[in-house]
Amino acid sequence: MAVMGVQMVVTLLVATVMQRISPHVSFGRWLLCNGSLFRYKHPTEDELRALAGKQKPKAKRERRVNGVTDEKPLTVPRDIDLHLDTQPITTIDALVLRYFLEYQWFIDFSLYSTIIYLFTEGYYCLVDAQDEFNIGVLWCLMTVLFSIKVLFTVMQHYFRSVEGGERSVCLTFAFLFLLIAMIVMIVREEYLEFGLEPGLTNFCQNLEHFLKQQGWQSSVPFIKLAFKIALVALCSFIGGCLTFPGLRLAQTHLDALKMAADRPMLQLLLHASFLPPVIVVVLWIRPITRDFLLHAPMGKETVQLMSNSAYNTFRLWIIVVLCVLRLSLTRYHLQAYLGLAEQWVERMKREAGRISMLEIQRKISRIFCYLTVVALQYLAPIMLTIHCVLLLKSLGDYSWGLYPEPPGFTPAVDLFPTQQPPTSSSDEDDDSEDVQAAVEQIMGAMSAVRSLFTPLFYRGFFSFMTWWVSVCQLVTSLFGLYFHQYLGAL
Repeated sequence: MAVMGVQMVVTLLVATVMQRISPHVSFGRWLLCNGSLFRYKHPTEDELRALAGKQKPKAKRERRVNGVTDEKPLTVPRDIDLHLDTQPITTIDALVLRYFLEYQWFIDFSLYSTIIYLFTEGYYCLVDAQDEFNIGVLWCLMTVLFSIKVLFTVMQHYFRSVEGGERSVCLTFAFLFLLIAMIVMIVREEYLEFGLEPGLTNFCQNLEHFLKQQGWQSSVPFIKLAFKIALVALCSFIGGCLTFPGLRLAQTHLDALKMAADRPMLQLLLHASFLPPVIVVVLWIRPITRDFLLHAPMGKETVQLMSNSAYNTFRLWIIVVLCVLRLSLTRYHLQAYLGLAEQWVERMKREAGRISMLEIQRKISRIFCYLTVVALQYLAPIMLTIHCVLLLKSLGDYSWGLYPEPPGFTPAVDLFPTQQPPTSSSDEDDDSEDVQAAVEQIMGAMSAVRSLFTPLFYRGFFSFMTWWVSVCQLVTSLFGLYFHQYLGAL
């Protein structure tokens, strides 16, 4: 194996560029600060006094408590004719946003990870480098882990909130997804074709053989049960992390449709961007998709529209295209979220009574301060889905259908490539022989561990993970639509 091959040189170059260039040129920062997004500025106290028809009124004083005079906050009528000014978001404005640095780093890392993966795919297309380590797979794995970490960080923020029942909502949906995952585990492969059961069986057989070589005893049913319990727990955790992203997506989708009321083409694209979870869920339901496309009924005969390999390639491409479509509409969803400030002002005008000036300023400013949180909630599930698909293609021995690949060509599966131990000369001493024996044992163990994970296992696991992320988004976004359209109006 070439330790410092072309892939390693490229990945070191990209890592250096990301470290040196990101503080100056950042895609994540450009996405928010390119002038296409505008925020609503909160009114000053003088502007609110002028709208209320006052000339610098004095605040009412409360009685003295321990020698200290407390002042009541200045209030204005709720039905004042307030109109918010807008201003394009600049880099200086974005620096004060909550989780802005985490957002910028995550988006830039995901972009560079995708670039390295595309490079490795082109490299394996042009060069027969099956003995080299696939760096792109490692970058995709890290992106998946970082996506889950970012979602967990945002969920922790809701757990620390004391204003509402966000913690109860996350726990409720986590328990709901726990039940759904347990039901999915008992569904047969004839209906949900993840290939999880064959992959798990293959993994358990390889693990049992490996443990026997080490002199240990194992129970295959126990290993399967432990793996499924761990997978169900992971599904519940991911479902809890994706709860508020799904609810937020439903809200921004409805608001974006209202903003595009006079643009039917944009409305069509917004509806199309809301459908990817539904389409991805259906793609793995065998009677609806694969059986229909492979054996489509045409009168009394059945016609095969595509082969198994063509369907697998089609499924990969359709998910990638849908993710790209949703990414292209990021600006409209973020602007729809910023428009909540104007909506809140309009609702305030229809209410009776008075409201403090500080509360008006706080409500409007808080919406802008959480912009990066909403951006992470929108983009992290997309990055998680698309990189799971990339791992499914590479580790699952699938093809993009753009170039011919020889049978059994699985460069990315070799996560633990073996090396031939160096040959020893006749004059080597006993210490060198001991080192050689240790190297042989280590390489043999790595080869055995590598044999545990086969393309069959990767196909089942990453197919299920891709499908499950879409299920979580589908359930939470549909509940969000129902809540914001019916329950939220009560």
